[in-house]
Amino acid sequence: MAAEIQPKPLTRKPILLQRVEGSQEVVNMAVIVPKEEGVISVSEDRTVRVWLKRDSGQYWPSIYHAMPSPCSCMSFNPETRRLSIGLDNGTISEFILSEDYNKMTPVKNYQAHQSRVTMILFVLELEWVLSTGQDKQFAWHCSESGQRLGGYRTSAVASGLQFDVETRHVFIGDHSGQVTILKLEQENCTLVTTFRGHTGGVTALCWDPVQRVLFSGSSDHSVIMWDIGGRKGTAIELQGHNDKVQALSYAQHTRQLISCGGDGGIVVWNMDVERQETPEWLDSDSCQKCDQPFFWNFKQMWDSKKIGLRQHHCRKCGKAVCGKCSSKRSSIPLMGFEFEVRVCDSCHEAITDEERAPTATFHDSKHNIVHVHFDATRGWLLTSGTDKVIKLWDMTPVVS
Repeated sequence: MAAEIQPKPLTRKPILLQRVEGSQEVVNMAVIVPKEEGVISVSEDRTVRVWLKRDSGQYWPSIYHAMPSPCSCMSFNPETRRLSIGLDNGTISEFILSEDYNKMTPVKNYQAHQSRVTMILFVLELEWVLSTGQDKQFAWHCSESGQRLGGYRTSAVASGLQFDVETRHVFIGDHSGQVTILKLEQENCTLVTTFRGHTGGVTALCWDPVQRVLFSGSSDHSVIMWDIGGRKGTAIELQGHNDKVQALSYAQHTRQLISCGGDGGIVVWNMDVERQETPEWLDSDSCQKCDQPFFWNFKQMWDSKKIGLRQHHCRKCGKAVCGKCSSKRSSIPLMGFEFEVRVCDSCHEAITDEERAPTATFHDSKHNIVHVHFDATRGWLLTSGTDKVIKLWDMTPVVS
C-alpha cells in the first residue's frame, strides 16, 4: 500500500511572480523567453501566443496566432529564435520570431506524423528536428531542407524525448513504461538498449549531459534516476508525489531536480548527495525475521498449527516480513523515500537521525501541472496547468 506523503513545513518557498491567464483551453507547453520578461505558449485552443510584460506589470499577448489544429507541443531555440510547433494533425510548423517578439514569420511545414505530435526537439548543432507522435513513430528531419532523414517505431506512444548532442544518443520514454536509447546517424539509427523500471507509463524525461544521468517521471507517481555514464545500470527511485509526475526540469548549476505533477506538487530534489538504490524485494514463504508462515504457505501452517500472516517488505533491506516484525515507519531520504515507509524493526533501529535528514523540499503550486520550464539564469520556473493558467515562480529561495 502506498505510503502517505507528509510534506514538511518550510519557511523557504517559491515566490509566485505572475499569473498569465487568457487561454481558452489547456496550455500544453510554454517557455520563458531568455533575457526578456516574456512567455511563449501553445495551447489546445489552437493558439500560439507570445506574452510580454507591460508597464502595468501584467503580461499581454504581443503575438496571437491561430493554427489550423490544436497545438500539442513546441520547441524554441533562443539563438535563432526558431519556433517549432507540433500539431494535433501530425504537422510540425516552423516560424522565426522577430527580435522584438512582435512578429512571427512562417518558414516551413513538416508532414512528420500520421497523428498528434507528442514531443519536439530542435538540435541547432546538427540542424535536426526530432519528434515523436501518437502514431508510435520517432522521426528526425533536416531543419534546412525539411527532408525526413529517418524514423523508428516505438513500442507505445512516446511522451518523453531527450537528446545528447555529444554522443548523438536519443532517449525516448513511452506509455508502456519503457525507455529506448537510439544512436542516430545522418540517415539511420541503431538501437542501443531498452530498459524499464516504472510500473506505469513514462510521462517525462530530463537529461543531464554533464553527470550523464537520465531522469524519468511516470504515471506511477515516481521519478527514477538512471546513471547512464558512471555506474551503468544503477537506478535510483525518488518517491515524492501523490499523483502522476508530469514534468521534470534540472538545475545543472546546483544539481537539483524539479519534479511537478497532477497533485500540484513542486518537489525540489538535492541530487548532490550519494543516493542508494532501493533493494530488490525478496521472495519467501515465511517471515524472514520470525519464520511465521505467510497465509499461502499451507504446509507450514498445518505443521506448526499457526495461522498464516500477510506478507510485507522492508523498504530498507527488501526482506519479506510479517506485520509484527515491521511495525515501525521511517523516512529513508537517501533511498528516495522522503516520507515514512514500512521498515523492519532491526532496520528501524539502525537508521540514524542523520540518515533521516530530508534531501527534498515540497511546495504546492495550487494547480494540476502539465508542463514546466526552468530559466536557470534568473532562477524562474514556469508551470502550466489544466486550469489553463501559466504561473511564473521565483525559485531562488529553494533552488540554490
